[in-house]
This record gives sequence, structure tokens and C-alpha cells, in this order.
Amino acid sequence: MRLNYHHLRYFQEVAHEGNLTRAAARLNLSQSALSTQIRHLEDRLGHALFERTGRTMILTEAGRIALDHADRIFDVGADLVATLTAGGAAKAPLRVGALSTLSRNFQLRFLQPALAGNVDLILSSGNSQTLLRALETLALDVVLLTDPPPRDTFPSLVAHRIAEQPVGLHGTERRLRHHSLAALLGAEPVILPTESSIRTGFDSLVARLGVTPKIAATVDDMAMIRLLAREDLGLAVTPAVVLADELAQGVLATAPFPLDVVESFYAVTTPRNFPHPLLGQLSEPLDDRDTL
Repeated sequence: MRLNYHHLRYFQEVAHEGNLTRAAARLNLSQSALSTQIRHLEDRLGHALFERTGRTMILTEAGRIALDHADRIFDVGADLVATLTAGGAAKAPLRVGALSTLSRNFQLRFLQPALAGNVDLILSSGNSQTLLRALETLALDVVLLTDPPPRDTFPSLVAHRIAEQPVGLHGTERRLRHHSLAALLGAEPVILPTESSIRTGFDSLVARLGVTPKIAATVDDMAMIRLLAREDLGLAVTPAVVLADELAQGVLATAPFPLDVVESFYAVTTPRNFPHPLLGQLSEPLDDRDTL
């Protein structure tokens, strides 16, 4: 036998109200009819859901479990209505996937419209293939990457370039006391991200300068790059946004030599008949919304 969701809805009302009389009035039912519906649900589940103390309905352990499930079930139903009706669409949760190596500072800047609008957020991280597959199946609303998805693998996805930031060398003051970029890279160890565009640009740079850099670490997590730079392991090769707090506090500084290397950030979406209402704003370049 399948669960009768009318019974579950009546149970939810009584459980939240804590009183059969008031719940019956809200549902426009007689007390006896409502009590019968609750007994049917208890029979179906095989457990008493309430301890009846006078006019007060106190949840049993099974009742608390049932109420938790009921709330989640009917919340999902409300989300469905919100998603498919324009008037309530803004209440739908925003599901964001981000490359696991992406700067947390950058993610916070990207999510400002959602945070300011008090929108429920569901955040996921992972590799690009996993995230893009989830986007294709509509399990995510938007994916943040540093490279656009390959067209041959994901022909239907749309990559919006939302930011482009210069990459610099950042470290403690003592490591930055060199007269030229070549001297700096020849003397100080560097902390390199595995992110492809940064690594490609850096490799091209050192080849032009004729320098063989000392690589202190190659890291696939921007948060770890922050920690290693703070511990003075070497110079971090990243956009400044990754180390925004450390630079603002004077813990780290930026070398005065431009690298002519940039990192791009993309918000990837898929065509939908019912997109989340914030997607249009989130897909705009960040400079049009706020200064990084």
C-alpha cells in the first residue's frame, strides 16, 4: 500500500498545531474526521504518532521522525510550485557547482546577489566533468569554471565569461626584494596552481625570460596556496583575489612586476524553460555588478 499524502498533510497540521481542535478548524474538518485520518496514518506506519494528554497532542519518537519527513516532502512540493510559477520563482533554491580548485573569495563575490537576496543556496564542488554532467541533467543551475567547457563534449552548454583577472606573484616582503622579474624568479621558489591557464601562461613567461624556476609546490587547491604563502614557503602565482585578506592585512605583498598572465572565470549554464530568476544577473560580468 502506498502512503496516503492527505493523511500525512493532516498529521503535519496537527503536529505543528499541537491541538486537534485548532488543527481541525484550520483544515475545515470535524475533530472526529481528523482523528480518524490520523489513526489511518498510524495504522499504515505501524506506530503511534501522538501521545494524547488531555487536549494536547505530544509527538512520540515515531511522530517526530514522521514530521521531519512530512516537512521535507511538502517543502519539496512548495519548491516545485515556486519553480514553475513566475510569481514564486524567486523562492527556489539556487544550486551552484564550483571547480574544487576555485578561489573561495571569488565564489563569495560571485554569489553576492544571492546572499543579498536571502536565497537558499546549495553549493557543490568537484571536477569539471562531474559538475557539467550535473548541469546537463538540471541537477545544478550554474557551474563556475576557469575554462569554458569543450564544445565537442558539451555542445548545448553556454559559457559566460564573468571576469578576467591578472595573475601576479605574491609573498612575504623579504622574498620580493629583487630588482627585476627574472632575478626574482631565478632566486625565489614559487607555489604554482595546477589550473591550466595560469600554468600555461607561467611556463611561457619563464621560457621567454630564460629562467628555470624553483617550484616549491604544485597545488590543486587555492585555499592551500593561501596557507603555503602565509607560511612563507614561496611566492604564490595567483590572481590577487585568492589572497585578498592577506594582502589587505599586509601579511603578504605583491611583486611590482607584471606577468602578463590572466585567469578567466566562467559561469556555465544550460538553456532552460524555467531558469532560476537570478541566473541572468549572475551571468553578467562581475565588473558590471561590482568591482572585484
